[in-house]
Amino acid sequence: MSKNIAKEFGIEEALKELGIGKEINGTAIGNDFFASGETIESYSPVDGQLIGTVKCTTKEDYEKVVEAAEKAFKEWRMIPAPKRGEVVRQFNEELRRLKEPLGKLVSYEMGKSYQEGLGEVQEMIDICDFAVGLSRQLYGLTMKSERPGHRMFEQYHPLGIVGVITAFNFPVAPWAWNVALAWVCGDPSIWKGSEKTPITTLACQKIIANVLEKNNMPAGISCVVTGNAEVGKFMTKDTRLPLISATGSTPMGRAVGQDVAARLGKSLLELGGNNAIIVTPNANIKNTVIGAVFGAVGTAGQRCTSTRRLIIHEEVYDEVKNAIVNAYKQIRIGNPLDENNHVGPLIDTDAVKMYQDAIEKVKQEGGKMLVEGKVLDGEGYESGCYVEPSIAEVTNELQIVQDETFAPLLYLIKYSGDLQNAIDLQNGVKQGLSSAIMTDSLRDSERFLSAEGSDCGIANVNIGTSGAEIGGAFGGEKDTGGGRESGSDAWKIYMRRQTNTINYTTELPLAQGIKFDL
Repeated sequence: MSKNIAKEFGIEEALKELGIGKEINGTAIGNDFFASGETIESYSPVDGQLIGTVKCTTKEDYEKVVEAAEKAFKEWRMIPAPKRGEVVRQFNEELRRLKEPLGKLVSYEMGKSYQEGLGEVQEMIDICDFAVGLSRQLYGLTMKSERPGHRMFEQYHPLGIVGVITAFNFPVAPWAWNVALAWVCGDPSIWKGSEKTPITTLACQKIIANVLEKNNMPAGISCVVTGNAEVGKFMTKDTRLPLISATGSTPMGRAVGQDVAARLGKSLLELGGNNAIIVTPNANIKNTVIGAVFGAVGTAGQRCTSTRRLIIHEEVYDEVKNAIVNAYKQIRIGNPLDENNHVGPLIDTDAVKMYQDAIEKVKQEGGKMLVEGKVLDGEGYESGCYVEPSIAEVTNELQIVQDETFAPLLYLIKYSGDLQNAIDLQNGVKQGLSSAIMTDSLRDSERFLSAEGSDCGIANVNIGTSGAEIGGAFGGEKDTGGGRESGSDAWKIYMRRQTNTINYTTELPLAQGIKFDL
């Protein structure tokens, strides 16, 4: 492996093309980048090298951002939605033009494979396509009034400033899922990206800021703040932000939800997952292995939709177990920018320590390690963030299995008898994001998708738990938070709903036949 990955794979050229320097101010109102807080450093988990330094947002900086967003809202909400869609379309065109350098930066700063980095930018492109069409389809309803000479209807109006808080594992796509819809709905946005991937956040802001400037639009339509959880609290406690959309861990989501609920705001929470694939006796084993391995080790197990549990019928348990273990022997771990590798690093050494602790807890609680991944060192692994994926035989009741481990740790769980036993195991955790079943039985698949089946927000048949399309609403139930982002009718949360009644007669009849004569 090259000792100068950044040079070999063109990271400096990518940063230059994206308009990002080595020292950046982490507060932005459109193209105005400023900050007066402390400085954080972004190191790549790929090679441990410093990408750049970012100055964080202070409370005073934040106030400037909100003032700009409030001012922008007054103008932006009055621009016709199709014209707002045109701005998003131009943003989409820039994303297409800059897909390669942005995807490369995502890969280098976060550590996911280059193909996954490109895929994440493609998700941004796809949601923009969706949003542009949506800008002409923000439909309301008409209803029949019980009173003669009256017309009733519902309409949707822009909500206000949308606060978006995102996590390191998908540093760009969840922001785009939110803001592409928010923008066409008439809302400005304030984005706090992860402090672990701040360079990527600011690169995205540069792209949209240039589009806004070109169209003579208010700069405050898109704003960025940078920093730790304290900066996030500026947003969650701020009554001027009617909606907070937060992606991250369940504990983080609980804190966000409490802050927002305390001020009667709206929250959209997309939190942890503990996703399972059920493998029935008549499952296609080859497809099962492909789906399970990609789901478990893709992004080094750092997806909220990563496959954590494989619930396998006893009739095919040994066959599936042996196939999975053999497949793990073929996994290539290394520089994620090298497309010959399957798995890159964890985000940082803290994540590595968490992974090691989880393996020890599996053993302490009575689980059996089938593949015990170790931390890799030596040439190419100097960052200390590369680990081998692990597989363990467990029962669903173990505490470590009940908790989400954000790393490539796959649990194999055996079930017997009826499919309902497997469904009960699948549902027997606190999280409810993604789920899947591998089966050639129509009855089993329909049962899995029925009201007595999966209790997750996403339920797939004969595909894995990860890899959602933007056309469907994304999110989950229980400790996953209940929020929905991206497609379908998720746009409605970014708007305020209003019921209207018009009396076009010369009389004033009351509802429910009430009489009130003067």
